[in-house]
Amino acid sequence: MGGNQSCSFSNGECNHVSVSQRRKSALRDDQPSLSWAAERIRRHTTVHFGYSTLSLAMRGLDETPTELWELRELQKLNLSMNCLSSLPPALGTLDNLVILNLWGNNLSRLPPEIGLLKKLRVLFACRNRLHEVPEELGLCTCLEVLSLANNQITGLPGSLATMHNLTKLNLSHNRIPYIPTCVYSMRGLVFLHLACNRLETIADQIQDLVNLKILIMEGNSIHTLPKTLCFLESLELLNVDFNDLQSVPAEMYQLSKLGRLACHPLDKGLHIIHNPLLKPIQEVLQGGLSALYNYLKPT
Repeated sequence: MGGNQSCSFSNGECNHVSVSQRRKSALRDDQPSLSWAAERIRRHTTVHFGYSTLSLAMRGLDETPTELWELRELQKLNLSMNCLSSLPPALGTLDNLVILNLWGNNLSRLPPEIGLLKKLRVLFACRNRLHEVPEELGLCTCLEVLSLANNQITGLPGSLATMHNLTKLNLSHNRIPYIPTCVYSMRGLVFLHLACNRLETIADQIQDLVNLKILIMEGNSIHTLPKTLCFLESLELLNVDFNDLQSVPAEMYQLSKLGRLACHPLDKGLHIIHNPLLKPIQEVLQGGLSALYNYLKPT
C-alpha cells in the first residue's frame, strides 16, 4: 500500500493503449495536427476525380467556420448559395485549392489574401455584391476560368493582365463602361462574356484576342464595331443583340466561321437582332449571313 504501487492495467489494456498511441503517432506523421472541430469538418470531404473536395453549399452560413482554414489539403471548395458577406484573410492558407466556388453569396469584396492561392485554376464569384476586384488576384496566374458575373463591378485591375492561362472570362451583368485594358492581354481567351454592361465602344485591341471563339456583348449600348474585330478569324459565335448598331464593318465577311445568322441564344453564328440597322444592311440581312457577306465582299 506504500509508494511502490504496481500498474493496475491488465495486459490487454496495456496492449490497447500501446496500439492506440502508435496509431495516433502515425496520423501525426502523415498529416498536420487538427483541432477536434476541424476533424469533424474533414469527415465531410470526399475525393472527386482525384481531388480532395468539400462542399458547404446551401448551408445558410453567414460566416465560415474558423476550423475550415485548417484543412490545407483541400483542392476543391464549394461555398456557394450561402449568406456570406466576407471571407477572412485565412482563405490564403488553403494554398492547394484548385477550384473555389463562391457563387450566390453577399460578398462585397474578396480578401487580398486570395492572391496566395497560386494553384487556383477556377474561380466562381458570380452573383455577389462585389464592387471591385483585388489587385492580388493577378497573382493567381494559373487561373483558367474566372466568373465575376452578376456583381456591381466597374472595371478590373491592370494586374490581371498576367493571366495568360485564362481561357474563359465572364463579366456579364455588371456596370463596366468599357472593356478593361487588361483583358486585351489575356490572349488565351476562348470565351468572353460581357453582356448587360454599359459598353459603348470596343477598342481596336480586340484583335489581340486571336484565340477567341465566343464573344457575347448583347444588351449594351455599342454603336459601332471596329474593323479589327473582323480579324478574329476563330470566332464561331458573336452576339451583339440589343445594342445601338446602325451598320457593320465592311470586313465582316472575313468572319467565315460564324456560318449563319443565329436565333437561339446558344446557337453558333452571328446574333444581331434588335439593333437600329440602317438600309441597305437591314434589308440584306433578311437574306441571311451569306447574303450579307456577298454584299460586303469587294468585287
